[in-house]
Amino acid sequence: MTPPTAQRSEYLDGAQRAQVAAERGRRLWLGEWPTWLLIVVIYGGWWTTLACWRELGTPVATVLMVWWCAWYMSLQHELIHGHPTRKPWLNRLFGTAPLAVWYPYALYRDSHLRHHEDAHLTLPALDTESCYLSPRDWARMARPQRALYWFNKTFWGRLLVGPAIAIAGTWGGALRAPLRPMWLGHFAMLAAMLWWLDACRGVSPLYYLLAIAYPAQSLAMIRSYYEHRPAAHHKQRIVLNEAGFVPRLLFLNNNLHLVHHDLPSLPWYLLPRVYRARRADYLARSGGFHVAGYGELMRRHGFTPVDAPVHPHLPQAAT
Repeated sequence: MTPPTAQRSEYLDGAQRAQVAAERGRRLWLGEWPTWLLIVVIYGGWWTTLACWRELGTPVATVLMVWWCAWYMSLQHELIHGHPTRKPWLNRLFGTAPLAVWYPYALYRDSHLRHHEDAHLTLPALDTESCYLSPRDWARMARPQRALYWFNKTFWGRLLVGPAIAIAGTWGGALRAPLRPMWLGHFAMLAAMLWWLDACRGVSPLYYLLAIAYPAQSLAMIRSYYEHRPAAHHKQRIVLNEAGFVPRLLFLNNNLHLVHHDLPSLPWYLLPRVYRARRADYLARSGGFHVAGYGELMRRHGFTPVDAPVHPHLPQAAT
């Protein structure tokens, strides 16, 4: 069940609520056909690429598979927020397959919905998707580990080591405790999928993990590279990234992240419309946290950290 905090619009003013009401009245909102089409395209593309692996050749097929798996992670995000149906159990059916390998859908769902407590954004002990460390955790780290986290704060470091840090943290926590049913189910489906890939499609499990699933995670993590920053007001912690067409499509417009946090139940294909209608207001409310695209981040922070790994001002409860 989606908690109320994940779907409410308590921070909206009257004009924004009117905007949402108008969008809800549109046939596009009711039909949700873009999300249904997305499901068909992603699953169909993943399957077709595997079926045509030899004809496409390994390099082309691998690139396509990386795209499908990264796009699938964006689809899972939409499913979590109540699309394309209002039945969580039905949406879950479309997001449970372990195509992207690393996390059970239920774990991502629960963690991400807690992330939507905007007052907790960036606080490492409270925000489930924080990229920052507390001073106490930093003090416990050895120098090589600190260097790794500094490298993760660069654009290319995020792609190279970001997935490893995230996967190690999540899997380490899961393996230190008794395995929950969601993990057992995920590992069972993953084992079956990897066996089928090897036996029926000639794609070895190791190749899928290292050449497809890991790069797909890297690609998906570009979006969250500088998605949140520390700031006094929680709405000023959320970026507005005016990315180009390809990353907008890959990330399903979640680059307009402040709009998504304001309206978490708004489907992906309506986010740009709401943003364009109130762009000046959103830029003001973000406190100038605006990026002109992921190319700007790559140029400015390719090997230069975007900020420090340690959160600069934590309340006592979050240390």
